[in-house]
Amino acid sequence: MNFKIEKKLNGFLGRAGVLSTPHGEILTPAFVAVGTKGTVKSLNPEQVREAGTQVVLGNTYHLYLQPGDEIVHSAGGLGKFMNWSGPTMTDSGGFQVFSLGAAYGKDISKVVKVTDPSLMIPERFDDSDAPRLAKIGQDGVSFKSHLDGSIHYITPEKSIQIQHNLGADIIFAFDECTSPAEDLKYQGEALERTHRWAERSLEEHKKLETEKQSSFSGPRTSGSLSRPDHSPELVSLFPQALFGIVQGGRDEGLRKKSAEFIGGMDFDGFGIGGSFAKEDMSTAVKWVNEILPEEKPRHLLGIGEPEDLFMGIENGVDLFDCVAPTRLGRNGTIYTKNGKIIIMNKKFRDDFEPIEKDCMCYTCKNYTKSYVAHLFHGKEMLAGTLASIHNLHFIVNLVNKIRQSILDDNFFMFKEEFLKIYLKNKE
Repeated sequence: MNFKIEKKLNGFLGRAGVLSTPHGEILTPAFVAVGTKGTVKSLNPEQVREAGTQVVLGNTYHLYLQPGDEIVHSAGGLGKFMNWSGPTMTDSGGFQVFSLGAAYGKDISKVVKVTDPSLMIPERFDDSDAPRLAKIGQDGVSFKSHLDGSIHYITPEKSIQIQHNLGADIIFAFDECTSPAEDLKYQGEALERTHRWAERSLEEHKKLETEKQSSFSGPRTSGSLSRPDHSPELVSLFPQALFGIVQGGRDEGLRKKSAEFIGGMDFDGFGIGGSFAKEDMSTAVKWVNEILPEEKPRHLLGIGEPEDLFMGIENGVDLFDCVAPTRLGRNGTIYTKNGKIIIMNKKFRDDFEPIEKDCMCYTCKNYTKSYVAHLFHGKEMLAGTLASIHNLHFIVNLVNKIRQSILDDNFFMFKEEFLKIYLKNKE
């Protein structure tokens, strides 16, 4: 993997670059579509590609449980399995430590508002009666499968082994994602665990990469999107990049400590983990990116609202992933430059204009708001597909426009003009 910075945002941490992988280049900043189980929900790969998507991320935990990482490997790797020829990424399963553990069965998010009542409660979410499917130990995490209740134990080494089987171009070290409501003592304990797991993840990754090299005696062609032989033996030889993950919750000291520690390791790039308050997210991202090596790419995990994209890019983020475009789309909430709209509202029933007149997505070029609203009211499957196409196109191309604004030296003008309208009118 190679990362080249093309232009920096004058006086700030933002930059436009090119990230080269064995399956193609990613022009950064870029939005990564989330394909949790090897599919971007409600869309086929051609629709994802036509929306402008450059890279897709799969979920290690879910693919490990179903269909199994060995099956994905036998199919030729995640990209081949899901018919995606471009770059791929997989997360480590660390987010499931949070979502299936402390957050399971509770209304707790890794990003909250400062006014959220949970932030006012300085206690652990460890009441014995609370259901949870993940239990954290010093060496790893035991999971109870949400599919059949079977028990699985994931260590840093196991996470890396699974991700090597899945065969994505970029993979992540195993970490513990905490709730922003956790107290400082626990945040510190979790951070130390994440750092130890990062060391073990990196060691296992290097061992597996060395084994790849030693097992291959023929010529290797990197960067080819049309390589004819996608057999497991050859796919497993593509070099994979490993990103370390910075954690630390909302605390400045812990965030900087983590950035120093993870940034000092031999990772190919870095992920910035969740556990933010919405209001101080930009500050936390800046703390981290002022410390991380400038020459390596940075990925802000699980963040994708338009205002957060501007914030992250301004503060040095190169990649984002988030389920929001398709999740919102399936539920009838649609992005527009004038804010989000709820397509099932009565006013759209007889609105025969496209969602956005100047949008070049498939949905806007072919359908009206009235028709999409009809599909949602009629509970038709096509409803979620058409809304998701537009939403993914909207977010992917917003990031593309932000990238271009950096190259054209008008980032702040574009940011002001866009957010002035978007934030004023969003529902």
